Amino acid sequence: MFIKEVEAELVKNSREESTIQVKVKTFKGVFICSAPSGKSKGKHEVQDYNPSGIRTSLKLTNIYLKEFKNKNIPLKEFNDLVKIENSMKNFEKENGILGGNIFYAIEGALLKAAAKERNVPLWKFISKKNKPSLPKLVGNAIGGGLHTRVKGKKPDFQEFLFLSKEGPVSKAVTKNILAYYDAKMRIRIRERKFKIDTNDENAIICSLTNQEILELMRDVAKRYKLEIGLDIAASSFYDEKKKFYDYKNKRFYRTADEQVEYVANLISEYGIKYVEDPFEEEDFISFKNLRALLKEIGVDSLIVGDDLTVTNLARLRRAFRVEAINAIIVKPNQIGSLVEVSKVMEFCKQNNITTIFSHRSGETLDNILADYAVGFGADYIKTGIMGRERLIKLRRLIDIEEDSTLDQQI
Repeated sequence: MFIKEVEAELVKNSREESTIQVKVKTFKGVFICSAPSGKSKGKHEVQDYNPSGIRTSLKLTNIYLKEFKNKNIPLKEFNDLVKIENSMKNFEKENGILGGNIFYAIEGALLKAAAKERNVPLWKFISKKNKPSLPKLVGNAIGGGLHTRVKGKKPDFQEFLFLSKEGPVSKAVTKNILAYYDAKMRIRIRERKFKIDTNDENAIICSLTNQEILELMRDVAKRYKLEIGLDIAASSFYDEKKKFYDYKNKRFYRTADEQVEYVANLISEYGIKYVEDPFEEEDFISFKNLRALLKEIGVDSLIVGDDLTVTNLARLRRAFRVEAINAIIVKPNQIGSLVEVSKVMEFCKQNNITTIFSHRSGETLDNILADYAVGFGADYIKTGIMGRERLIKLRRLIDIEEDSTLDQQI
Protein backbone atom coordinates (compact mmCIF):
# COMPACT_ATOMS: atom_id res chain seq x y z
CA MET A 1 0.00 0.00 0.00
CA PHE A 2 1.62 3.23 -1.23
CA ILE A 3 0.99 6.27 0.97
CA LYS A 4 1.07 9.60 -0.87
CA GLU A 5 0.22 11.89 2.05
CA VAL A 6 -0.42 11.45 5.77
CA GLU A 7 -1.01 13.94 8.57
CA ALA A 8 -2.55 14.35 11.99
CA GLU A 9 -4.70 17.30 13.04
CA LEU A 10 -6.95 18.46 15.83
CA VAL A 11 -10.74 18.16 15.55
CA LYS A 12 -13.57 18.55 18.05
CA ASN A 13 -15.43 15.67 19.66
CA SER A 14 -19.07 15.66 20.82
CA ARG A 15 -18.11 17.55 24.00
CA GLU A 16 -16.40 20.22 21.91
CA GLU A 17 -13.03 19.08 23.23
CA SER A 18 -9.98 18.67 21.02
CA THR A 19 -9.07 15.21 19.83
CA ILE A 20 -6.77 13.71 17.21
CA GLN A 21 -7.67 12.86 13.63
CA VAL A 22 -5.31 11.10 11.21
CA LYS A 23 -5.73 11.41 7.45
CA VAL A 24 -4.07 8.99 5.01
CA LYS A 25 -4.04 9.52 1.25
CA THR A 26 -3.33 6.63 -1.15
CA PHE A 27 -4.05 5.98 -4.81
CA LYS A 28 -7.40 4.53 -3.65
CA GLY A 29 -8.58 7.68 -1.85
CA VAL A 30 -8.42 9.56 1.45
CA PHE A 31 -9.01 7.67 4.70
CA ILE A 32 -9.68 9.34 8.03
CA CYS A 33 -9.91 8.09 11.60
CA SER A 34 -10.54 10.20 14.70
CA ALA A 35 -10.14 9.13 18.32
CA PRO A 36 -12.95 9.31 20.91
CA SER A 37 -12.30 10.53 24.45
CA GLY A 38 -13.50 9.10 27.75
CA LYS A 39 -14.83 11.10 30.69
CA SER A 40 -15.32 8.28 33.18
CA LYS A 41 -12.00 6.48 32.85
CA GLY A 42 -10.39 3.60 34.69
CA LYS A 43 -7.12 4.50 36.37
CA HIS A 44 -5.39 1.59 34.61
CA GLU A 45 -6.18 2.86 31.11
CA VAL A 46 -3.22 3.84 28.97
CA GLN A 47 -2.53 7.56 28.71
CA ASP A 48 -4.60 9.33 26.07
CA TYR A 49 -1.77 11.64 25.09
CA ASN A 50 1.72 12.73 25.99
CA PRO A 51 1.97 13.99 29.62
CA SER A 52 2.63 17.47 28.20
CA GLY A 53 -0.73 17.46 26.45
CA ILE A 54 -2.49 16.83 23.18
CA ARG A 55 -0.50 19.43 21.23
CA THR A 56 2.76 17.71 22.13
CA SER A 57 1.24 14.43 20.93
CA LEU A 58 0.13 16.13 17.70
CA LYS A 59 3.62 17.46 17.06
CA LEU A 60 5.24 14.08 17.77
CA THR A 61 2.67 12.27 15.66
CA ASN A 62 3.37 14.37 12.58
CA ILE A 63 7.09 13.80 13.04
CA TYR A 64 6.46 10.06 13.22
CA LEU A 65 4.10 10.05 10.21
CA LYS A 66 6.75 11.63 7.95
CA GLU A 67 8.31 8.16 7.81
CA PHE A 68 5.21 6.89 5.95
CA LYS A 69 5.06 9.54 3.23
CA ASN A 70 5.82 8.35 -0.30
CA LYS A 71 6.47 4.82 0.91
CA ASN A 72 4.94 1.38 0.55
CA ILE A 73 3.52 0.11 3.84
CA PRO A 74 3.26 -3.72 4.13
CA LEU A 75 -0.24 -3.91 5.62
CA LYS A 76 -1.76 -6.78 3.65
CA GLU A 77 -3.64 -8.35 6.57
CA PHE A 78 -4.63 -7.44 10.11
CA ASN A 79 -1.67 -9.22 11.71
CA ASP A 80 0.72 -6.90 9.86
CA LEU A 81 -0.44 -4.23 12.30
CA VAL A 82 2.10 -5.64 14.77
CA LYS A 83 4.89 -4.09 12.69
CA ILE A 84 3.21 -0.68 12.78
CA GLU A 85 2.71 -0.87 16.54
CA ASN A 86 6.32 -1.89 17.08
CA SER A 87 7.54 1.07 15.04
CA MET A 88 5.34 3.43 17.12
CA LYS A 89 6.69 1.96 20.36
CA ASN A 90 10.28 2.35 19.14
CA PHE A 91 9.54 5.97 18.22
CA GLU A 92 8.15 6.57 21.72
CA LYS A 93 11.33 5.24 23.33
CA GLU A 94 13.36 7.88 21.52
CA ASN A 95 10.95 10.81 21.43
CA GLY A 96 8.29 10.49 24.14
CA ILE A 97 4.80 9.05 24.58
CA LEU A 98 2.32 9.44 21.72
CA GLY A 99 -0.68 8.15 23.68
CA GLY A 100 -3.45 5.59 23.24
CA ASN A 101 -5.62 7.95 21.20
CA ILE A 102 -2.78 8.44 18.72
CA PHE A 103 -2.38 4.69 18.25
CA TYR A 104 -6.16 4.45 17.77
CA ALA A 105 -6.30 7.12 15.07
CA ILE A 106 -3.21 5.96 13.16
CA GLU A 107 -4.22 2.30 13.18
CA GLY A 108 -7.80 3.08 12.18
CA ALA A 109 -6.82 5.26 9.24
CA LEU A 110 -4.26 2.74 7.99
CA LEU A 111 -6.71 -0.16 8.31
CA LYS A 112 -9.36 1.72 6.33
CA ALA A 113 -6.81 2.37 3.59
CA ALA A 114 -5.57 -1.24 3.63
CA ALA A 115 -9.11 -2.63 3.38
CA LYS A 116 -9.81 -0.42 0.38
CA GLU A 117 -6.55 -1.59 -1.18
CA ARG A 118 -7.86 -5.16 -0.93
CA ASN A 119 -11.33 -4.07 -2.13
CA VAL A 120 -13.09 -5.46 0.95
CA PRO A 121 -15.08 -3.75 3.71
CA LEU A 122 -13.09 -3.04 6.85
CA TRP A 123 -14.97 -5.59 8.99
CA LYS A 124 -14.03 -8.29 6.49
CA PHE A 125 -10.37 -7.24 6.43
CA ILE A 126 -10.32 -7.56 10.24
CA SER A 127 -12.24 -10.82 10.40
CA LYS A 128 -9.87 -12.99 8.39
CA LYS A 129 -9.19 -15.19 11.45
CA ASN A 130 -12.43 -14.40 13.30
CA LYS A 131 -16.03 -15.33 12.69
CA PRO A 132 -17.78 -12.00 12.08
CA SER A 133 -21.16 -11.41 13.69
CA LEU A 134 -23.74 -8.68 14.00
CA PRO A 135 -23.79 -7.54 17.62
CA LYS A 136 -26.89 -6.88 19.68
CA LEU A 137 -27.40 -3.29 20.82
CA VAL A 138 -26.77 -1.64 24.17
CA GLY A 139 -28.15 1.91 24.28
CA ASN A 140 -27.85 4.56 26.98
CA ALA A 141 -31.34 6.01 27.58
CA ILE A 142 -31.12 7.85 30.93
CA GLY A 143 -27.94 9.25 32.40
CA GLY A 144 -26.31 10.26 35.65
CA GLY A 145 -22.85 10.11 37.21
CA LEU A 146 -19.86 11.79 35.59
CA HIS A 147 -21.53 11.97 32.16
CA THR A 148 -24.20 14.33 33.50
CA ARG A 149 -23.14 17.86 34.42
CA VAL A 150 -26.05 19.46 36.26
CA LYS A 151 -26.70 21.43 39.42
CA GLY A 152 -28.91 19.65 41.90
CA LYS A 153 -29.95 16.02 41.98
CA LYS A 154 -29.11 13.43 39.37
CA PRO A 155 -29.04 9.62 39.40
CA ASP A 156 -25.97 8.15 41.11
CA PHE A 157 -25.67 5.44 38.48
CA GLN A 158 -24.04 6.58 35.26
CA GLU A 159 -26.17 4.85 32.62
CA PHE A 160 -29.59 3.23 32.41
CA LEU A 161 -29.58 1.05 29.33
CA PHE A 162 -31.89 -0.72 26.90
CA LEU A 163 -30.59 -3.94 25.34
CA SER A 164 -31.91 -5.58 22.21
CA LYS A 165 -32.64 -9.31 22.41
CA GLU A 166 -32.19 -10.13 18.73
CA GLY A 167 -31.88 -8.69 15.21
CA PRO A 168 -32.30 -7.41 12.65
CA VAL A 169 -30.20 -4.38 13.58
CA SER A 170 -32.53 -1.94 11.83
CA LYS A 171 -35.47 -3.18 13.91
CA ALA A 172 -33.42 -3.08 17.13
CA VAL A 173 -32.37 0.52 16.45
CA THR A 174 -36.01 1.52 15.94
CA LYS A 175 -37.09 -0.23 19.14
CA ASN A 176 -34.41 1.52 21.19
CA ILE A 177 -35.42 4.92 19.80
CA LEU A 178 -39.09 4.30 20.55
CA ALA A 179 -38.20 3.14 24.06
CA TYR A 180 -36.05 6.24 24.56
CA TYR A 181 -38.93 8.60 23.76
CA ASP A 182 -41.36 6.52 25.80
CA ALA A 183 -39.02 6.79 28.81
CA LYS A 184 -38.74 10.55 28.31
CA MET A 185 -42.54 10.89 28.34
CA ARG A 186 -42.81 8.87 31.55
CA ILE A 187 -40.12 10.98 33.23
CA ARG A 188 -42.00 14.13 32.25
CA ILE A 189 -45.13 12.76 33.98
CA ARG A 190 -43.22 11.82 37.14
CA GLU A 191 -41.02 14.90 37.42
CA ARG A 192 -42.88 18.18 37.76
CA LYS A 193 -39.92 20.41 36.89
CA PHE A 194 -38.64 18.20 34.09
CA LYS A 195 -36.52 20.15 31.64
CA ILE A 196 -35.81 18.37 28.39
CA ASP A 197 -32.04 18.02 28.29
CA THR A 198 -29.40 15.40 27.54
CA ASN A 199 -25.93 14.59 28.79
CA ASP A 200 -22.57 13.78 27.19
CA GLU A 201 -23.96 10.61 25.58
CA ASN A 202 -27.32 12.14 24.59
CA ALA A 203 -29.01 10.27 27.45
CA ILE A 204 -31.99 11.89 29.18
CA ILE A 205 -31.22 13.99 32.26
CA CYS A 206 -33.53 13.80 35.28
CA SER A 207 -33.43 13.92 39.09
CA LEU A 208 -35.24 10.65 39.78
CA THR A 209 -33.70 8.02 42.04
CA ASN A 210 -32.08 4.86 40.72
CA GLN A 211 -35.10 2.77 41.72
CA GLU A 212 -37.63 5.19 40.21
CA ILE A 213 -35.81 5.05 36.89
CA LEU A 214 -35.57 1.27 36.98
CA GLU A 215 -39.34 1.03 37.56
CA LEU A 216 -40.17 2.99 34.44
CA MET A 217 -37.37 1.34 32.43
CA ARG A 218 -38.80 -2.08 33.30
CA ASP A 219 -42.24 -1.05 32.05
CA VAL A 220 -40.86 0.43 28.84
CA ALA A 221 -38.63 -2.59 28.17
CA LYS A 222 -41.59 -4.93 28.57
CA ARG A 223 -43.61 -2.89 26.06
CA TYR A 224 -40.91 -3.05 23.38
CA LYS A 225 -39.55 -6.52 24.22
CA LEU A 226 -36.19 -5.19 25.31
CA GLU A 227 -33.96 -5.90 28.31
CA ILE A 228 -32.56 -3.37 30.76
CA GLY A 229 -29.05 -2.75 32.01
CA LEU A 230 -26.97 -0.48 34.21
CA ASP A 231 -23.55 1.08 34.09
CA ILE A 232 -23.17 1.81 37.78
CA ALA A 233 -19.62 3.21 37.38
CA ALA A 234 -19.17 2.68 41.13
CA SER A 235 -15.61 4.06 41.23
CA SER A 236 -17.07 7.52 40.54
CA PHE A 237 -18.85 7.64 43.93
CA TYR A 238 -16.62 5.38 46.02
CA ASP A 239 -14.86 7.10 48.94
CA GLU A 240 -11.40 5.54 48.97
CA LYS A 241 -10.47 6.92 52.39
CA LYS A 242 -13.67 5.97 54.20
CA LYS A 243 -14.16 2.75 52.22
CA PHE A 244 -17.83 3.18 51.37
CA TYR A 245 -20.08 4.10 48.46
CA ASP A 246 -21.39 7.63 48.87
CA TYR A 247 -24.86 7.92 47.34
CA LYS A 248 -25.98 11.51 46.89
CA ASN A 249 -29.37 11.53 45.10
CA LYS A 250 -30.99 9.98 48.14
CA ARG A 251 -28.25 10.38 50.74
CA PHE A 252 -26.85 7.20 52.28
CA TYR A 253 -23.64 5.18 52.48
CA ARG A 254 -22.94 1.53 51.72
CA THR A 255 -20.01 -0.70 52.55
CA ALA A 256 -18.71 -3.18 49.96
CA ASP A 257 -20.78 -6.02 51.44
CA GLU A 258 -23.89 -3.84 51.54
CA GLN A 259 -23.26 -2.82 47.93
CA VAL A 260 -23.15 -6.49 46.90
CA GLU A 261 -26.51 -7.17 48.54
CA TYR A 262 -28.05 -3.95 47.18
CA VAL A 263 -27.01 -4.65 43.57
CA ALA A 264 -28.16 -8.27 43.79
CA ASN A 265 -31.56 -7.11 45.07
CA LEU A 266 -31.89 -4.60 42.19
CA ILE A 267 -31.01 -7.27 39.62
CA SER A 268 -33.53 -9.68 41.08
CA GLU A 269 -36.35 -7.16 41.61
CA TYR A 270 -36.14 -5.39 38.24
CA GLY A 271 -34.96 -8.28 36.06
CA ILE A 272 -31.74 -6.50 35.08
CA LYS A 273 -29.84 -8.36 32.36
CA TYR A 274 -26.61 -6.33 32.35
CA VAL A 275 -24.65 -4.63 35.18
CA GLU A 276 -21.39 -2.83 34.44
CA ASP A 277 -18.86 -1.82 37.10
CA PRO A 278 -21.08 -2.33 40.17
CA PHE A 279 -18.00 -1.94 42.42
CA GLU A 280 -14.89 0.20 42.46
CA GLU A 281 -12.15 -0.70 40.03
CA GLU A 282 -9.84 -2.63 42.40
CA ASP A 283 -12.50 -4.70 44.16
CA PHE A 284 -12.32 -8.01 42.30
CA ILE A 285 -13.67 -9.80 45.39
CA SER A 286 -17.00 -7.93 45.47
CA PHE A 287 -17.51 -8.74 41.79
CA LYS A 288 -16.89 -12.39 42.67
CA ASN A 289 -19.24 -12.24 45.66
CA LEU A 290 -22.02 -10.71 43.57
CA ARG A 291 -21.77 -13.46 40.97
CA ALA A 292 -21.81 -16.12 43.70
CA LEU A 293 -24.90 -14.56 45.30
CA LEU A 294 -26.72 -14.35 41.97
CA LYS A 295 -25.92 -18.00 41.28
CA GLU A 296 -27.25 -18.88 44.73
CA ILE A 297 -30.60 -17.19 44.07
CA GLY A 298 -30.81 -18.53 40.51
CA VAL A 299 -30.37 -15.30 38.57
CA ASP A 300 -28.43 -15.22 35.29
CA SER A 301 -27.15 -11.73 34.43
CA LEU A 302 -24.12 -10.24 32.73
CA ILE A 303 -21.67 -8.82 35.28
CA VAL A 304 -19.50 -6.58 33.16
CA GLY A 305 -15.99 -5.28 33.75
CA ASP A 306 -14.96 -1.89 32.34
CA ASP A 307 -12.91 0.19 34.80
CA LEU A 308 -12.06 -3.16 36.40
CA THR A 309 -10.53 -4.63 33.25
CA VAL A 310 -9.79 -1.65 30.90
CA THR A 311 -9.40 -3.93 27.83
CA ASN A 312 -6.19 -5.19 29.45
CA LEU A 313 -5.46 -8.89 29.01
CA ALA A 314 -3.62 -9.22 32.34
CA ARG A 315 -6.52 -7.69 34.30
CA LEU A 316 -9.01 -9.74 32.28
CA ARG A 317 -7.14 -12.93 33.15
CA ARG A 318 -7.19 -11.98 36.82
CA ALA A 319 -10.92 -11.21 36.73
CA PHE A 320 -11.62 -14.52 34.99
CA ARG A 321 -9.43 -16.49 37.39
CA VAL A 322 -11.38 -15.29 40.45
CA GLU A 323 -14.74 -15.55 38.61
CA ALA A 324 -15.36 -11.82 38.97
CA ILE A 325 -17.05 -11.26 35.60
CA ASN A 326 -18.74 -13.04 32.74
CA ALA A 327 -18.67 -10.06 30.34
CA ILE A 328 -16.26 -7.28 29.40
CA ILE A 329 -16.34 -3.85 27.80
CA VAL A 330 -13.88 -3.49 24.93
CA LYS A 331 -12.66 0.05 24.16
CA PRO A 332 -9.74 0.09 21.71
CA ASN A 333 -8.32 3.43 22.86
CA GLN A 334 -8.52 2.24 26.48
CA ILE A 335 -5.60 -0.10 25.78
CA GLY A 336 -4.20 1.82 22.78
CA SER A 337 -3.58 -1.25 20.63
CA LEU A 338 -5.77 -3.20 18.24
CA VAL A 339 -3.29 -6.06 18.51
CA GLU A 340 -4.05 -6.22 22.25
CA VAL A 341 -7.77 -5.96 21.47
CA SER A 342 -7.48 -9.05 19.27
CA LYS A 343 -5.78 -10.93 22.15
CA VAL A 344 -8.53 -9.88 24.56
CA MET A 345 -11.19 -11.05 22.10
CA GLU A 346 -9.45 -14.38 21.56
CA PHE A 347 -9.29 -14.99 25.32
CA CYS A 348 -12.97 -14.10 25.72
CA LYS A 349 -14.06 -16.46 22.96
CA GLN A 350 -12.01 -19.30 24.43
CA ASN A 351 -13.58 -18.77 27.86
CA ASN A 352 -17.18 -17.87 26.97
CA ILE A 353 -16.90 -14.27 28.17
CA THR A 354 -19.48 -11.97 26.59
CA THR A 355 -17.92 -9.01 24.75
CA ILE A 356 -19.30 -5.50 24.34
CA PHE A 357 -17.53 -3.03 22.04
CA SER A 358 -18.16 0.44 23.43
CA HIS A 359 -18.12 4.07 22.38
CA ARG A 360 -16.80 6.83 24.67
CA SER A 361 -18.69 9.80 26.09
CA GLY A 362 -16.66 12.22 23.93
CA GLU A 363 -17.36 10.71 20.51
CA THR A 364 -16.62 11.72 16.93
CA LEU A 365 -18.40 11.16 13.61
CA ASP A 366 -16.14 8.21 12.85
CA ASN A 367 -18.12 4.98 12.39
CA ILE A 368 -15.18 2.56 12.64
CA LEU A 369 -16.46 1.07 15.92
CA ALA A 370 -19.20 -0.74 14.00
CA ASP A 371 -16.65 -2.45 11.74
CA TYR A 372 -14.55 -3.41 14.74
CA ALA A 373 -17.54 -4.94 16.55
CA VAL A 374 -18.55 -7.01 13.51
CA GLY A 375 -15.03 -7.92 12.41
CA PHE A 376 -13.90 -9.06 15.85
CA GLY A 377 -17.19 -10.92 16.40
CA ALA A 378 -18.48 -8.98 19.42
CA ASP A 379 -21.68 -10.09 21.16
CA TYR A 380 -22.90 -6.51 21.77
CA ILE A 381 -22.10 -2.96 20.73
CA LYS A 382 -22.70 -0.03 23.06
CA THR A 383 -23.18 3.15 21.03
CA GLY A 384 -25.87 5.22 22.70
CA ILE A 385 -29.34 5.70 21.23
CA MET A 386 -29.55 9.32 20.08
CA GLY A 387 -27.14 11.97 18.79
CA ARG A 388 -25.41 12.07 15.43
CA GLU A 389 -22.10 10.69 16.76
CA ARG A 390 -24.03 7.65 18.07
CA LEU A 391 -26.45 7.20 15.18
CA ILE A 392 -23.70 7.21 12.56
CA LYS A 393 -22.30 4.01 14.07
CA LEU A 394 -25.74 2.41 14.10
CA ARG A 395 -26.23 3.46 10.47
CA ARG A 396 -22.95 1.72 9.62
CA LEU A 397 -24.16 -1.44 11.38
CA ILE A 398 -27.32 -1.41 9.26
CA ASP A 399 -25.21 -1.01 6.11
CA ILE A 400 -23.09 -3.98 7.15
CA GLU A 401 -26.23 -6.00 7.85
CA GLU A 402 -27.37 -5.35 4.28
CA ASP A 403 -24.00 -6.48 2.86
CA SER A 404 -24.67 -9.77 1.06
CA THR A 405 -21.12 -11.00 1.72
CA LEU A 406 -21.75 -11.04 5.49
CA ASP A 407 -24.09 -14.02 5.27
CA GLN A 408 -21.41 -15.96 3.45
CA GLN A 409 -19.00 -15.60 6.38
CA ILE A 410 -21.29 -16.00 9.40
